[in-house]
Amino acid sequence: MRCSALHLLRCVRLQLGSRLKRNRLPLCVRRIWAYVKLLVRSLCFNSLTDSDVVFDSVFEPVFVTVDYVTRWFGLVFVCLVVILTSSILAVAYTVLLPMALNTYSPAWIAWHLCYGHWNLIMIAFHYYKAAKTSPGYPPTEKNDRPFVSVCKKCIMPKPARTHHCGICNRCILKMDHHCPWLNNCVGHFNHRYFFSFCLFMTLGCVYCSISGRNQFLDAYNALETNFQTPAPPYTFKEKMIHKSMIYMWVLTSTVGVALGALTIWHAVLISRGETSIEKHINRKEMKRMMVRWGKVYKNPFNYGRLNNWKIFLGVEKRSHWVTRVLLPSGHPPLGDGLTWDFFPVKTDLIPV
Repeated sequence: MRCSALHLLRCVRLQLGSRLKRNRLPLCVRRIWAYVKLLVRSLCFNSLTDSDVVFDSVFEPVFVTVDYVTRWFGLVFVCLVVILTSSILAVAYTVLLPMALNTYSPAWIAWHLCYGHWNLIMIAFHYYKAAKTSPGYPPTEKNDRPFVSVCKKCIMPKPARTHHCGICNRCILKMDHHCPWLNNCVGHFNHRYFFSFCLFMTLGCVYCSISGRNQFLDAYNALETNFQTPAPPYTFKEKMIHKSMIYMWVLTSTVGVALGALTIWHAVLISRGETSIEKHINRKEMKRMMVRWGKVYKNPFNYGRLNNWKIFLGVEKRSHWVTRVLLPSGHPPLGDGLTWDFFPVKTDLIPV
């Protein structure tokens, strides 16, 4: 009896000592330690764990931090787009337009005015629609629509081509990517607006670069002469005009090259009938099927280049190439983004 009582007291003392040691740690440290232990255990949760799961689990804190920063800086990026575009417009109206009115013929002046303002309207319209239009979300209530999987974060059914956005913290229909310059996701209902904005912004930058090339060279040579001579022959206003031309040409040329490359990349994806996310998924699926079964994987949403563009742009008849592509149009895309038709044989889906 005496030995058993001593053993019981010793066990109680050890338990109390361990609890006191635990309680000495701050609450934030204990929570971090519990999270780390849970993270380590999740790496060997079951036999389905692969390198992608391990990578996502290890770098989850980094992803969460990036998503948090991008979510809160989205408005800053939008303001930056508006400010930079407005500055280029100010230079174009105050510097380029007076020069064009004094040097060009009436026919060239009319062409520049028509094309420049058409391009400006297309840029402003598509940027506003891309930023303000909802990309599309799957229904949250119970329904009978088919789905391909269950989102591990939303714990909700995911229709085909739907992916979870960590920045928006919800699933997006036919998600392409989250664009910080729009402060919005690019999905089923605003993908066309995003691509049209990139296209017309690229055309506008190229137009400004070509139109202001001679003025840029003159301004650059004038500033170089000023640095080499002790007495600059130009007034303050003339020097500000020269600097404005250099600023406009450098900015539009840089943005034109960068945004032009992005536009070409998205045009290639649209021609293949896939999004940026599906590009990586299809490539992995192609390798998996080739290695495991020796078969060639084909994208079920690829209906042929021309049909892919018709579906993407919403072209249903010949006049739509003008009214829906070359002019501002707020028509919705084909389909609801929840169900998709599969055509194993390439057919003319929309004969025009």
